[in-house]
Amino acid sequence: MWYIKFGTESEGEAVDYREIMDILSQCGLGAVLLSDRDRILQVNETGIHLLHGEDGLTGKLLDEIAPQLCLESEEPLYANIAFGEYLLRCPTPQVDDLPERTHLVVFRNAADDACHDMLISVMNQITEAVALYDAKGRVYMLNDAVVKMESVVTKDVLGEAVEDIYEMRDGTQLTIPEVLHTKRPLLNNRQYYTTRYGKNIDVMSNTYPITQNGQLLGAFTVMEDWHMVDDLHRQIIELQGRLLERCTSKQSTNALPAKYRFKDICYTSASMHRVVEQCRQVAKSDSSVMICGETGTGKELFAQSIHNASRRADGPFLAINCAAIPENLLEGLLFGTERGAYTGAERRAGLFEQANSGTLLLDELNSMNPNLQSKLLRVLQDGTFRRVGGSAEIQADVRIVSNINIPPYQAIEENKLRRDLFYRLGVVNISIPPLRERKEDIPLLAKTFIIQYNKRLVKNVKDISRETLERFQNYDWPGNVRELQHAIEHAMNVLPDTMSVITPEYLPELILAENGRLPEGIPVRHSLSSAVQDMEYHAVCQALRASGGNISAAAKSLHMSRQNLQYRIKRYQIDLKKLLGEPEL
Repeated sequence: MWYIKFGTESEGEAVDYREIMDILSQCGLGAVLLSDRDRILQVNETGIHLLHGEDGLTGKLLDEIAPQLCLESEEPLYANIAFGEYLLRCPTPQVDDLPERTHLVVFRNAADDACHDMLISVMNQITEAVALYDAKGRVYMLNDAVVKMESVVTKDVLGEAVEDIYEMRDGTQLTIPEVLHTKRPLLNNRQYYTTRYGKNIDVMSNTYPITQNGQLLGAFTVMEDWHMVDDLHRQIIELQGRLLERCTSKQSTNALPAKYRFKDICYTSASMHRVVEQCRQVAKSDSSVMICGETGTGKELFAQSIHNASRRADGPFLAINCAAIPENLLEGLLFGTERGAYTGAERRAGLFEQANSGTLLLDELNSMNPNLQSKLLRVLQDGTFRRVGGSAEIQADVRIVSNINIPPYQAIEENKLRRDLFYRLGVVNISIPPLRERKEDIPLLAKTFIIQYNKRLVKNVKDISRETLERFQNYDWPGNVRELQHAIEHAMNVLPDTMSVITPEYLPELILAENGRLPEGIPVRHSLSSAVQDMEYHAVCQALRASGGNISAAAKSLHMSRQNLQYRIKRYQIDLKKLLGEPEL
């Protein structure tokens, strides 16, 4: 409660409550004078604006306009007066000389408060730990995941400098002060630190500065508890090892067979022909092969094809993504472990043993830690290795095929690939051209995917239209063949059953919006619901055109009732005469 009184008794002056309401308005506060039944008797100018009462509010019940403002509460009660507009009641003021049986309610614009509270609620529901700091590196907000991970109480550290709360354990610097100093983000940082309460933390973090109009407001860091990730990876490795052992015990050949062969590679371009022929020749030897190509170009397809065309085709083909497994676990997965090598470790063969007489694919090799790369080099040089925690030398008869998504010499310059390891693994280098450099392959690839998804989706699509092919030819395909495959799958999912050719309006919006070109009548949408409405609208129009405007026939083709179709015609304001090109009478 706050008390408003102007002037003094000795001066003999008194300020009318209406003047007080005007003063509150000048301060950006809305004020309404209510009867004892909450009927509006008077409103100041700001109150009229905040309550959208330009047409008059006097005599109306505040409870019917903004019921939350009628209630006094210690916790904020927001009145959602319109989309994006929230009001919040201020503490009730004590004003002298109000009319009998009336009271004053003061309120303010609280859109920012409501947005803040909603975002805090969202932050507390996500699994990643998020910490927010002001421009001086003081704790501003910790979400619930941080509290759980670090065992801290937010109010105990709020406003304290990050250096007073955390101490790094590996000799590195805290990321928050560095980001605040450089105003540049720090990504994919493995951090080991201890809280001032003695808890050791191991996280992978991304830290970003927050700037507005050139002003540094603060920084925030998003962290993933790496102890939890390690535990999950260990469980996965244990399960994978058991699966492989079971497969090996039941089969004398492929534990995990490679399914792709050179005949599965679709191309018409000369560049791809050269690559495929080169790989066919390479498959005849046991030399290590390094395949370079952008994401989505089909590197593993080539790796499996080389294996299946080699003398090792009857042996196992095993693959591991080097970017998906932490270094300490990747070593055990590759070389195997002895019981007691680490907490919970069992005696288990690694991939080098399991791939004996076969092929081992190291996917995204440039993501492997350089320390582990040196251990891998020893295996390639000597043909022997030891299990983690073991002393016995084990012979390895494995052909290594590796994949990288950047040019090898770039990886070497960026210290992502050891030069000596490259000379061992890159005996033969294969470079797969991106789709944008072989667009002549697009028609065959599109047709191949249509055949594939006709079976999977129980469809009867024949081909893509000429306009669709033009769209494909004008697009750069950053996701390469995989993106084209997903575009075909998307189109076939939304294509009406009455159509057998994929036209541009059924393509993903990212492709349609390339260079700002959209089919006539299709706006760029940015929400899932809007995109679904677009697809539904065009499906209805297509069915109506195909049926010549016969609603019953169109409804049948869309597998919906006549009433549902009529509802959608009305909802989308479809004019049948304009749609069918008939003249208006």
